[in-house]
Amino acid sequence: MAEEQSLGFFEKYLTIWVGLCLAAGLLLGQYFPEFAGVFRDDAYTYAGVEIPIAIMLFLMIYPIMVQIDFRKIIEAGKSGKPIGLTLFLNWAVKPFTMAFIAWLFFIVIYANLGWVPVDIGQEFMSGMILLGIAPCTAMVLVWGYLSRGNMGHTLVMVAINSISMLIFYAPLAVLLLGVSDLPVPWQDVAFGVGLYVGLPLVLGYITRKMLLDKKGTEWFEGFTENLHYASIIALLLTIIVIISPQADVILTQPHYVLLILIPLIVQIMMIFGIGYYAAKHIGLSYEDAAPSAQIAASNNFEVAIAMSITLRHVLGEGATLAAVTGMLIEVPLMLILVRICLKTQHWFPKIRKDEEPIETPS
Repeated sequence: MAEEQSLGFFEKYLTIWVGLCLAAGLLLGQYFPEFAGVFRDDAYTYAGVEIPIAIMLFLMIYPIMVQIDFRKIIEAGKSGKPIGLTLFLNWAVKPFTMAFIAWLFFIVIYANLGWVPVDIGQEFMSGMILLGIAPCTAMVLVWGYLSRGNMGHTLVMVAINSISMLIFYAPLAVLLLGVSDLPVPWQDVAFGVGLYVGLPLVLGYITRKMLLDKKGTEWFEGFTENLHYASIIALLLTIIVIISPQADVILTQPHYVLLILIPLIVQIMMIFGIGYYAAKHIGLSYEDAAPSAQIAASNNFEVAIAMSITLRHVLGEGATLAAVTGMLIEVPLMLILVRICLKTQHWFPKIRKDEEPIETPS
């Protein structure tokens, strides 16, 4: 078993960087409102897409796709139970529990208490739904490794999640947002999925194949070792740009962020508990159980943020605020779940020596 990996500098303090960028966006929006206008000028918009933001969103997602080895999907059949459990949790459980919890808090509890107007609550609810239907495809590799899980299973699920989003994201978004009285046009959702998932996925695959063929594995691994920093930097810049127009709302109603955090924490902890219990119930080893539950609990906030921006004209600015808030809580909460996994690994059988997990290429 590989030694426990530590988070890199940016990953370890991601919540701090996100908080600083949120603060920067608020200050810019409050004292330099023309900043937000530059990025939303019609001169930089094509087919309803704000080009500067679209470029940052692409740079946020593309580096992740370059590092995925899609050939591992072929080997997924060797571990049918954990793959089946993860797919079931990602697409048949989590989207619906997220929608229910968002409705319960924003429309029932908060609205009745007078803490959030119903229309603003619907915007926050839509952002949580976009998070719930976007399974994690990047950071979960770190969580699986830190938990000493089966990295082969984790790597396979990253690839499968990326492809399955092309199939399931749009139908679930239209279904759940429509049920929540937030109907969105099919073409808008499909366009967003294609732009922010399909295009980076295809270009990432082509880039990976070309570089491996021309430069070799050793050079490619050196190239991709720090590639994720480009994704993190693009993510942080995107936060500044999308938060600045919402400065007035957030600064006059700062409790909104806290009110969004509460149902998100409930959802993440609940879906992790469901996944962890189900993994034990069907007899998975700890090495498969930990990443299966973590993959179900974590969200692809990059895609959720991108989609909330694409659908902003329908869902409102609150959807983006909810997606960004999801990113703010993800890292510290997932680190807590990693510790829970490590403390409870004795609950599960260990992988036998003749059942070694698929190893990640070194």
